[in-house]
Amino acid sequence: MSVTSIQVADEIFVAAAPELVTDVIADRGLWRNWWPDLRLTVTEDRAHEGMRWTVDGGVTGTMELWCEAMMDGFVLHYYLHAEPTTPLPDDDRARFDALAEANRVRRVAGKAMSFDVKQRLEAGREPGDPAVSAPSAGERN
Repeated sequence: MSVTSIQVADEIFVAAAPELVTDVIADRGLWRNWWPDLRLTVTEDRAHEGMRWTVDGGVTGTMELWCEAMMDGFVLHYYLHAEPTTPLPDDDRARFDALAEANRVRRVAGKAMSFDVKQRLEAGREPGDPAVSAPSAGERN
């Protein structure tokens, strides 16, 4: 059994209706902001339940955003399983340090993405206020 060198898993609660996340996570312009060195290919678009990609560029592997409905919002889960595309040092210690740094960089990028999604969807909501709700059918037109 092979384990990928870069393993990132993170989650954050978003106090907004899950239906609101669809347009944000489908925005390819945001993908370029969140992961500028990656090329993403959608393998599964699950609308408000998330998205799965294969990734290439700075790393190669798979990535997923899973939006799990929870209370009056959702938990945004982020997963990345990948290998670096740049050669790693031959020295064991240097290789370990390079992989640790690659994991750190990807964790930070994932956390920045998560907070950006949260900020976009909770914009204008004060702490303790109810979750941001999806517009009703009459409000959408």
